[in-house]
Amino acid sequence: MNLMYRSTRDSSNRVTASQAVLQGLSSDGGLFVPETIPVLSKTMEELSMFDYRELAYEVMKLFLTDYTEEELKDSINKAYDDKFDTSEIAPLKQVGNAYYLELFHGATIAFKDMALSILPHLLTKSAKKNNVQEEIVILTATSGDTGKAALAGFADVEGTKIIVFYPKDGVSSVQEKQMVTQQGDNTDVIGIFGNFDDAQTGVKRMFNNTELAKRLKNAGYLFSSANSINIGRLVPQIVYYVYSYASLYKKKQVSLGEKINFVVPTGNFGNILAAYYAKGMGVPIGKLICASNENKVLFDFFQTGCYDKNREFILTESPSMDILVSSNLERLIYHIADCDSQKTAEFMNALSSNGTYEITESMKANLEGFIGGWASEGETREAIQKVYSENVYVIDTHTAVAASVYQGYINETKDATKSVIVSTASPYKFAKSVLEALQIKEIPDDDYEQAILLNKVSNTKIPKAVEEIRSAPVLHTEVCETDKMQEIVENILKII
Repeated sequence: MNLMYRSTRDSSNRVTASQAVLQGLSSDGGLFVPETIPVLSKTMEELSMFDYRELAYEVMKLFLTDYTEEELKDSINKAYDDKFDTSEIAPLKQVGNAYYLELFHGATIAFKDMALSILPHLLTKSAKKNNVQEEIVILTATSGDTGKAALAGFADVEGTKIIVFYPKDGVSSVQEKQMVTQQGDNTDVIGIFGNFDDAQTGVKRMFNNTELAKRLKNAGYLFSSANSINIGRLVPQIVYYVYSYASLYKKKQVSLGEKINFVVPTGNFGNILAAYYAKGMGVPIGKLICASNENKVLFDFFQTGCYDKNREFILTESPSMDILVSSNLERLIYHIADCDSQKTAEFMNALSSNGTYEITESMKANLEGFIGGWASEGETREAIQKVYSENVYVIDTHTAVAASVYQGYINETKDATKSVIVSTASPYKFAKSVLEALQIKEIPDDDYEQAILLNKVSNTKIPKAVEEIRSAPVLHTEVCETDKMQEIVENILKII
């Protein structure tokens, strides 16, 4: 039996897994969700004996049921290969009173590699499976990490083009350099004069433009997405939560059935939603602690049940979390509304028109297990300093938000449950901010010199991704106003 997917805004819109991956976003503007969350078919004892690739297959086969075993294993083996700098793929390290799940060992040194290394393979197989003749155009907005990871994944992949929009002044210097130096005849990168929410809104608007879709089809193109709105991005992320628990069990750090907490630095809500799905599959998870930076729209939502994007957008030192419209929250809203697509559509329409909505009391009750927390810029810097001084372990600014929130949670609740902090990026990606937090004097202006200094401080190897951009030429220089995004896409694709 195939596991089918429904739109969060119209449950009659029903597709297979491969069709959901191919479309990215439903035609009604909704996101695809599985009709049921499948339960793990292997015991934790069995899963603990698997390496990352083997475990990935055991999880993904339950969600992507219309892919063959050969298709899935081929995709997994091509994704999780030597482009990761550790054979473990996602190492789990005990640091102080917590475990850090390192998701930054891929080609672009951020957690997005975990899903975007495999998405191109899932997508191209989906196109063949569904007899798609059009060239697939990956249209993506990024707050910093998705863009480079998607560009690296799709560069020169036959039958695809990729167009990435990013906030010109809203990403780190290294993040921007990684994107604008991207090679590949099928890649385009455009900075916008606006923030991530503006970029994401512009991309969604193009996805929902039926007139544009017709012109695309006539020109031989089909839009798809590499953002976490695509279920093909979300499913691979579930894997590392299962893997985390299996690793702890294998190391005898937890007993069978013992619950653990996850602390996830969160912007667009995809990463923590993957943990929610892992919990639904049967992984013994207690609390899901949602860590926000000063753009604390999610913290306020978990406190009050009211989602309100009508607030100041703050540029922080954890830019990948500088988001006020958390797209993946829509999937959670659908689930806690007992899969009522009409109610979900009403909430999303209210968000679009008024910038706010408030969930019902019964939906609030269904949020049990989620905890919201947030860290100021000062608290984030303090967390980097504290973790380093106590454990000689260096974390990036996003992971530090989670570390700060976790410490606050422990102080308040005295909860002794073993906890995993999800480490989403290498500190080398935000070297200047990390060095400042460590109170290092005389930090050089040059990115690579900053990396050398961080190397001396942390005694960790400078990642290949940082070495590569040192002398790479800038290939993408275009910038535009937000209202010109569609015009830019039309010019790139030469459609009229």
